Amino acid sequence: QVQLVESGGGLVQAGDSLRLSCAASGRAVSSIAMAWFRQAPRKEREFVAAIGWSGGSTVYADSVKGRFTISRDNAKNTVYLQMNSLKPEDTAVYYCAAGSLLVVSPSYPYWGQGTQVTVSS
Repeated sequence: QVQLVESGGGLVQAGDSLRLSCAASGRAVSSIAMAWFRQAPRKEREFVAAIGWSGGSTVYADSVKGRFTISRDNAKNTVYLQMNSLKPEDTAVYYCAAGSLLVVSPSYPYWGQGTQVTVSS
């Protein structure tokens, strides 16, 4: 089992930055892939970014490429999502996910409870 707890969400203005954190605990968290997804009201959950267990492999959705950066600190069992140049369309609940494979689909077995990010125009 892996437990995930997100933090760092909030209300910001367009153009601002936020850093989300996801603290992981449980089995071998340093050997699993981790990802961020988001879900806006009345929309499907969508992939944002993912990172391999070593941090050497990262994947981003086209909509956030160049603005968001995913990273991890295995010593702290934490993955981060640095979000710059935020836009109102980035408004969503952001979820942290973890699993054995780095994939872009929401098929990860472990999920956090989510943290709200609201970007005002």
